[in-house]
Amino acid sequence: MRGGSSWVGVVWRGLGKKTSHSSYSSPPKYPIVLPDVWISSTKHHRPQSSGNFPSGRTAAIIDGKSIAQDIRLRIAGEIRRAKATIGKSLGLALVLVGKRRDSKTYINIKLRACDEVGIATLIAELPENCTETELLDVVSGFNEDPSIHGIIVQLPLPQHLDEEKIMTVVSPKKDVEGFHPLNMGNLAMRGMEPLFIPCASKGCIELLLRFGVEIIGKKSVVIERSKIVGLPTSFLLQRHHATVSTVHAFTKNLEQITSQADIVVTDVGIPNIVRGSWLKPGAVVIDMGTNLVKDPSSRHGFRVTGDVCYEEAIKVVSAITPVPGGMGPVTISMLLSNTLDSAKRAFGFISS
Repeated sequence: MRGGSSWVGVVWRGLGKKTSHSSYSSPPKYPIVLPDVWISSTKHHRPQSSGNFPSGRTAAIIDGKSIAQDIRLRIAGEIRRAKATIGKSLGLALVLVGKRRDSKTYINIKLRACDEVGIATLIAELPENCTETELLDVVSGFNEDPSIHGIIVQLPLPQHLDEEKIMTVVSPKKDVEGFHPLNMGNLAMRGMEPLFIPCASKGCIELLLRFGVEIIGKKSVVIERSKIVGLPTSFLLQRHHATVSTVHAFTKNLEQITSQADIVVTDVGIPNIVRGSWLKPGAVVIDMGTNLVKDPSSRHGFRVTGDVCYEEAIKVVSAITPVPGGMGPVTISMLLSNTLDSAKRAFGFISS
């Protein structure tokens, strides 16, 4: 890797030594096929549990864990076939700056998922006070390393580092999180195709399709407009011909707009901000919020909850993702899927 300074810790995990660079040729271009409407690769998934109420209504609880496991089994099978065919391993590089506890937790979750399906991982750890040039040098080194098929720069970065600049330096061909302006811009433009779709948004659509949720012509509300979740989710819903409203902190009549939606997606980061009264009877809710709430009865003194008041919502909606156990596992599975797609393009390998 270029500029291998002594302060950066680099650790390979999973599948041993790196493959010799000389064994690779220039990667052919295999653009992702992203029609205006796509069909999930698997049959509709039935809910694993449901909430039953005195009125007789039943809300489907969308079990993200079982769906994610199904996706990972497919990915692991494709990776085994790819290795048997071409004799090469898949590599994912993760860059961690500083020692934020939450960032380390997210990195460890990704590492375990990669181990599960057979993706080798390379971790570069930089100190909190590293310079922007040092970080850019590490990312550029991974861009040039043909044994690396995906690059993750764990966010957030320390305030003295320009996140937008760093993410722009990541090669669009290895941007498995889908945040590069080229991938995001192509996603926004009809007729253009990104190499990668942001993982949370891709997982959201996958869940809707697996549950047979009708998207075409339906009113959808996305509560949040970040590049990580809100914007790409809005773009994807529009590609499926939904009528999409994106609401945020400056939106007036937020409750009224949300209450008219057939599909509600939220990732605000405020526990229980979406109440049952905000939701249209029979709506489908995808809750991507992950919030820590104090809970003295819990072993750790806190519990994880979403943005939606779950106890109220299940009395109103037709289907909802729980937190935890909903979107989280599926989002990680989409990261694995994107990494596999990147490697297949690099290898010129098309699975049967």
